[in-house]
Amino acid sequence: MLKSGISFEKAKQLFEFMVSFNKGDHFHQLGLGIDAVGDGSVRVKLPWGEHLVGNPDTGVIHGGVLTTMLDTCCGFATCTALEEPELCPTMDLRIDYMRPATPGKTLYAEGEVYKVTEHVIFTRGVAYHDDKNKPVAYCVANFSRLDKAIAAQVAQQFRAVIDSFGAES
Repeated sequence: MLKSGISFEKAKQLFEFMVSFNKGDHFHQLGLGIDAVGDGSVRVKLPWGEHLVGNPDTGVIHGGVLTTMLDTCCGFATCTALEEPELCPTMDLRIDYMRPATPGKTLYAEGEVYKVTEHVIFTRGVAYHDDKNKPVAYCVANFSRLDKAIAAQVAQQFRAVIDSFGAES
């Protein structure tokens, strides 16, 4: 169970719902999928596809795709580290590109929360292929927590969606 009382499976279903709800949004267009959910952490996967390539001569995935993947992964991780789910917009994001992604290979990203304050959630992430010790990119990202009244409204809406999956409140 996550701190919010949601099971890991229900959180995974919620995140999958979020990435597939709007067929025109960037989650769906990229082909991003939720691979694992933990307390304060999320792993996503992104199968290689030609639509993700930034340089057609090399087949390397565009840096913006990696940025989106890491931002999304760390953003979802924020939801797993809170007592109630919140919508936390990205406040700051830094990416260190370590090497090009290998054409034709699935990418994974892991994001983790390492500090939660009243106003900011601090995360870090890594993108890799098969071995996390051979990263494609690292990131640090900070997410802003909304005003308590707005956060309560968002939590209520998240709960309604979670309950539609049969999760315990």
